[in-house]
Amino acid sequence: GKILVVAEKPSVGRDIARVLGCRQKGEGCLIGEQYIVSWAVGHLVALCDPEDYAPELKKWRFDTLPIMPQQMRLKQIYATRDQLQVLRRLMDSSEVDSLVCATDSGREGELIFRYIYQLCGYRKPFDRLWVSSMTDSAIREGFARLTPGEQYDQLFYSARCRSEADWLVGINASRAYTLKYNTLLSIGRVQTPTLAIIVQRAQEIAAFVPEEYFELKADFGAYWGLWQAKDGKTTRITTQAAAKELAARVQGQPSRVISVQREEKSQPPPLLYDLTELQRDCNKRFGFSAQKTLNIAQSLYETKKLITYPRTDSRYLSDDLLPLLPDRIKNLAHLEEFAEAARPLLPPHRINPGKRVIDNGKITDHHAIIPTDGALRLNNLTPDEYKVFRLIALRFLAVFYPPYVYASTKVLTEAAGENFVSRGQEVLRPGWTELYRGMPENEAENTRAKKGKADKEEQKLPNLAEGDTAQVDRTEVRRKKTQPPKPYTEAGLLSAMENAGRFVEDEALKEQLKESGLGTPATRAAIIERLLQVGYIQRKGKALIPTEKGEKLIQVVPPEMKSPETTGKWERGLSAIAAGRMSSEVFMGSIRRYVQFLVRDCSTSTRFVQFPEEAGRRRRRTPRKSAGA
Repeated sequence: GKILVVAEKPSVGRDIARVLGCRQKGEGCLIGEQYIVSWAVGHLVALCDPEDYAPELKKWRFDTLPIMPQQMRLKQIYATRDQLQVLRRLMDSSEVDSLVCATDSGREGELIFRYIYQLCGYRKPFDRLWVSSMTDSAIREGFARLTPGEQYDQLFYSARCRSEADWLVGINASRAYTLKYNTLLSIGRVQTPTLAIIVQRAQEIAAFVPEEYFELKADFGAYWGLWQAKDGKTTRITTQAAAKELAARVQGQPSRVISVQREEKSQPPPLLYDLTELQRDCNKRFGFSAQKTLNIAQSLYETKKLITYPRTDSRYLSDDLLPLLPDRIKNLAHLEEFAEAARPLLPPHRINPGKRVIDNGKITDHHAIIPTDGALRLNNLTPDEYKVFRLIALRFLAVFYPPYVYASTKVLTEAAGENFVSRGQEVLRPGWTELYRGMPENEAENTRAKKGKADKEEQKLPNLAEGDTAQVDRTEVRRKKTQPPKPYTEAGLLSAMENAGRFVEDEALKEQLKESGLGTPATRAAIIERLLQVGYIQRKGKALIPTEKGEKLIQVVPPEMKSPETTGKWERGLSAIAAGRMSSEVFMGSIRRYVQFLVRDCSTSTRFVQFPEEAGRRRRRTPRKSAGA
């Protein structure tokens, strides 16, 4: 009999079919001598809606909450039912002896296949294709070392728990709060704490009261310094009168260098990209949204075959890749854009990646994002695809470069009994930073950064020694104000979601949350887009600003619903299920208790607010006073 291969998307299915020699077209599939390759179209199967369990649950009523089916059931997604029927027929066919799961190698890909497998009633064992790139050689190698599907059972249990938890929390909380406040409210296990982070920052900005202070700048001819308190802790002067008095006292006075501290510092190359770091960098440099970066990276992986699996949370490589790295560098050296950057890494030079590059202990499902081992063709890339690929390629080369080495100098100068501090920085060896010279986006960013720093304290210092004398040629009193926190950009929000532990006060839990956060690299972009779609936040330039509706929602939900601590614990639980350290039953038991709490809290809450009117939606003027009202 033949082997049925199920891919996640038609484009991936066609690539696999070509490698396996499946050239005969069938209905929703490609057929070869040994294999039949078919595909999903993303999700073909979903969890049933409340009304599928009982018709009366279609109507939103408080007395039917919480809705918690004993056994969660599956149903086909109507729009893609034809392709599901194709897969069902193929699985039932006497021509098919066995099955290969070839969906994306990750939690969601596993869920897509297992839900299809379950709904179609297939019972035979299957094998799992697990690859980190979609090149022909990677596909061939993957089929040469297929893994029994049961080895990924724990990953599926984790994915199923994530899916069912989101359903239970989302359905029940959204219905409860919509009924209570008589306006359509979407509440989610991850989206609501993410919204709370944005709202909290907006509140900090609104509550911020700027404080005025002054700085005194003294010009010593060849360099300048800022007045500094004797304890060395501040350059701020509280009043203009005090600053002017100091300026008058030192003006024209002789000065003497009382100390010179010069320290050589080293900055290693940044780690390789995982998805979140790539999204952050693309947002900072190009203004790309997290979703746009993910879409481009997915295209570079699936269609263009230029990068490895992008939905990864690791920034390291496994040691089995070590012998393959020289060839990947050589591939980049063949491209004009990267030839100069790759040249110092080619033979007779040897690369010596350390623990910052190769570390098996820091890899979960997939290693960091790097260029593939196939022929790299860039001529058919869009401008945006090229920008993202260039960042990945340069980061891959940069990790093998030496550190950036610079000298940091701090000079203290005394005049009329007052101290002035001067700071300077000198590049000794550019190291990996050499690769980024000439990048327009980087230059623009650096220019802004340097301008801001120079205005503050950095300068090019002359060669000074203790005891050198000069004179205060000129003074300048500068009026300053303390600055409020900045609104979140997508780059900043991705960092906040990844590091949810920093919003938690409990030290033990903070430590535990280092390995989990809000959402996963694969889902964070969709969460941000969802918040925009439901009108809880809006974009203002690069900033993400909460709307009135978003702010009011955070006012009425209980602390547990908006706390990153709660969701961080769940993400940690899902990881524990995937690793076999926790049972699905224990996890789902905690979710069901939480849903009961949410509904009870909503029905008894006295937190009443009036949500803004929404176009096209009629409603009563006041919120409901009780659950049954």
